[in-house]
Amino acid sequence: MSERPTLDRAVLSATEAMLYVSDFERARDFYVSKLGFVTEFSYGEPPFYGLVKRDRARLCLRLIREPVFVGDIRTREELLSVALTVDTAAEVGALFEEFRAADVAFYRELKQQPWGARDFVVLDPDGNLVLFAGPSG
Repeated sequence: MSERPTLDRAVLSATEAMLYVSDFERARDFYVSKLGFVTEFSYGEPPFYGLVKRDRARLCLRLIREPVFVGDIRTREELLSVALTVDTAAEVGALFEEFRAADVAFYRELKQQPWGARDFVVLDPDGNLVLFAGPSG
């Protein structure tokens, strides 16, 4: 009989950001058709909750019928809803160009940051600010 290894503690293996949306189907279509995600599942009839993924990035979409944020606080304070990363400078540049070709609305275009990252921010149809980042070089 083989012994099972013991764990000192549980290991967290992933995270899934929760994005609040006012129109579930519109949001899902944006992430799929514009940003290259695929629908992993949607729940409810009509759907009010679901998950989209691209590679190892997974985003939960949750329908909310009332405003979650007051006024323009998200853009005024640049409150990011999620930050997604890639491993190389070439990948973040290619991703930016992919989204530009898909006519995605940018809150902030590709920029070199003083802390060494290159990043850009996409504005989704519900006003969520979605950061994409990678190393500078």
